Amino acid sequence: MFKTTTIAIAMTAPVMAPMTGLATSAWAGAAGDACAANLTADGKQIYAAVVAANPTLQNLRETTEEQARSLVFAGKIARTEGRENAVAAGECVRTRLQ
Repeated sequence: MFKTTTIAIAMTAPVMAPMTGLATSAWAGAAGDACAANLTADGKQIYAAVVAANPTLQNLRETTEEQARSLVFAGKIARTEGRENAVAAGECVRTRLQ
């Protein structure tokens, strides 16, 4: 029989701790992607560009503005709805990061 010892538990703790974080980030990423599925086509482009830029919660607003502006200037999304779509995409990215 296998006897659980303090050493065995201590050895598995460092392995299990990172796995817990991975499950949380995977769930958050899936929640962000589910949110993005409800965006307009322009919003989805902004979302993809912001996610690709790998923002943090601290620089999310600046990254979203920068990516949306870049897409508008490149003629890939309409300027008239750019801000509205950027706000919605930014909220989905925020969900993904949390």
